[in-house]
Amino acid sequence: MQSARLAFYNFGLHVAPAESEAVKGFVLREPANFEAAARACGFIGRSGYAGYPGARSWGVQVFPRYMKGSGFDSAPSSLSLWADIESLMAFTYNGVHAEALKNARNWNVKPTWPPLVLWWVAAHHRPDWQEVVERLEYLADHGSSPHAFTFKQPYGPEGAQISIDRDRVKELAARNAETQTDLLAYVQTLKV
Repeated sequence: MQSARLAFYNFGLHVAPAESEAVKGFVLREPANFEAAARACGFIGRSGYAGYPGARSWGVQVFPRYMKGSGFDSAPSSLSLWADIESLMAFTYNGVHAEALKNARNWNVKPTWPPLVLWWVAAHHRPDWQEVVERLEYLADHGSSPHAFTFKQPYGPEGAQISIDRDRVKELAARNAETQTDLLAYVQTLKV
């Protein structure tokens, strides 16, 4: 697939409503995480959420079947496009986003589903929320494949299993750190 882009979706459930004190730390960090992504090497774009300022939503937001019975009508989730898996990994597991991940167990229930899914899309394609939910549920039902995969079992744009270039991830993470200094200092002052 020439000029492929990596699509990324993650989904979780909070331990309490978004307005509650229990998840305030997550809510306070969200804008900094979006800004860190926008500054990150390899970031192409992300969907916003209908009714919220910022990026436009990529279609009507829907949620996976794991939402049923939760008591929530919305849940923390994100949808974005990246140049490659190393760029996404450098952002996800370093800097501002890593600081949030470190504290995620305080805000989110432990998932019984895959918390994220990755897949390749053609350069002209922008996935919508319905597509990403279908990919996550496919991963849960069938395991990792070129159709839907994880960082632990990644596939390349041509459909073959690949190894992540860890040295490139480190290089990209170091470059990202230079652009996130102010954001990281800010989130480290926030309550968990």
